[in-house]
Amino acid sequence: MPADRRLARAVHLGDQRRPGPARPADPGLGMKKIEAIIKPFKLDEVKEALQEIGLKGFGRQKGHTELYRGAEYVVDFLPKVKIEVVVEDSVVERVVEAIQQAARTDRIGDGKIFVIPIEDAIRIRTGERGADAL
Repeated sequence: MPADRRLARAVHLGDQRRPGPARPADPGLGMKKIEAIIKPFKLDEVKEALQEIGLKGFGRQKGHTELYRGAEYVVDFLPKVKIEVVVEDSVVERVVEAIQQAARTDRIGDGKIFVIPIEDAIRIRTGERGADAL
């Protein structure tokens, strides 16, 4: 059997032999993760902007406060906050625009926004998959 044919057959058989629960054909169709790295004092404005465009909740759990006790240290990095949001494709541009407008100070170091495709999402408690897990 030619090598190309064996490879194609092995790939085909590999899909059939995959253990575990059956997965949807393309569970990640239409989901993106948006990561925004912003200045800390802009966090409240960004959260408000996301709520204004209809992004509900930031998880279903309540937040909490923490105190950090540390020794004196040299600050080599500027403080930033990272926000991660997973949304359906239909709202990606609105979310990016809301973050960008709320976080902008027009100075160097305003931050970055990354948009990353998501293959699948699973809610641990219920087993919901894909956009239903969001």
